[in-house]
Amino acid sequence: MTFPTFTSTQSGPHARGKELGGARREQITGNLAGYTDLFAVAGASGAQVRAWGEQALDRSAAWAPGLADEITGIAAGAGLEPWQVAVVNARTEILAAIDAVGHGECSTSVVLPQTGPARTVQTWDWHDHLRDAPMLWELEPRPGHVVRTFTEAGALAKIGVNSAGLGVHFNILRHDADTADLGVPVHLIARRILDEATTVAEAAEIARSAAVSASTVITAVTASDAASIEISPAGVAVIPPDADGVLLHCNHFLDDALAAGERHATERPGTYDRLRHLRANVEGLSLEDLNKRALAMLSHAPEDAPVCAHPDLTQPLNQRWETLATIGFDLPTGRLRVHQGGPCQVTEATWQTF
Repeated sequence: MTFPTFTSTQSGPHARGKELGGARREQITGNLAGYTDLFAVAGASGAQVRAWGEQALDRSAAWAPGLADEITGIAAGAGLEPWQVAVVNARTEILAAIDAVGHGECSTSVVLPQTGPARTVQTWDWHDHLRDAPMLWELEPRPGHVVRTFTEAGALAKIGVNSAGLGVHFNILRHDADTADLGVPVHLIARRILDEATTVAEAAEIARSAAVSASTVITAVTASDAASIEISPAGVAVIPPDADGVLLHCNHFLDDALAAGERHATERPGTYDRLRHLRANVEGLSLEDLNKRALAMLSHAPEDAPVCAHPDLTQPLNQRWETLATIGFDLPTGRLRVHQGGPCQVTEATWQTF
């Protein structure tokens, strides 16, 4: 079981988007349909979603014109309207706007060893009806600079690495300051970091430049440096590793000031259980072998922290969660290592190198 891959050959943003849209038309339209269903179940009207998509595209064009051009190119290739592809890119912002909540989500671990490059692993949880959305995409936003990202079809980026040796992990957050006045999509922040940044400090600077309406944390990593960049309408905070080089993040704010507006404290208490589980398993998360790091994450609810999620099919689709991928970085080579599914299914043979 592997995720579909696509390697762009076009260099211009619109042409690159159009090429991807044409090649992955069915997957992109299917992903849009899945989100349309999710938004409807959560209470959003079609007119609301369109207005939010148009606003997200406008805000994106003002902040990163090339990325907005790429979105319009994807739409042209996939036979969609630009606002529809913008909706896929702004799904985090739309879910925040309609105050959608749930109990799944991601866990990230980064360890900076005394010798050798950073050791990372994360789980990516999302709604099980969107399990066909993920893909792996390789592109060259400027000559000699290669980006490889695990993303959803039609979204410009999510988790990824670049050939400069920088990677980004990705976890959703919720804050009282989140608003329905849509800002720059956080997925575009991840993409611009991958396109432009070579250091953790540069990644944080890019994040600070975006006016957002929804919250997330992008953990930027190089071979010898890392920081969790917590992003919300209330501000941006940079969380460094601890004195032992360990940096762990789930779905709640760690910065004291931003944590005062935390939305998951009562709505998703499992995020705290997951962080405690990671802290208790730092020894395994520090190992050089990625398969062993993934197994160190393994934990199932209700007996233990819900790090490895499986959907409860008795629940409506907006309350069903599944660990759809487990991902680590090979930073020296600028490659992703991806397992389709959760830690309970990993073996040495299930890793896809991209």
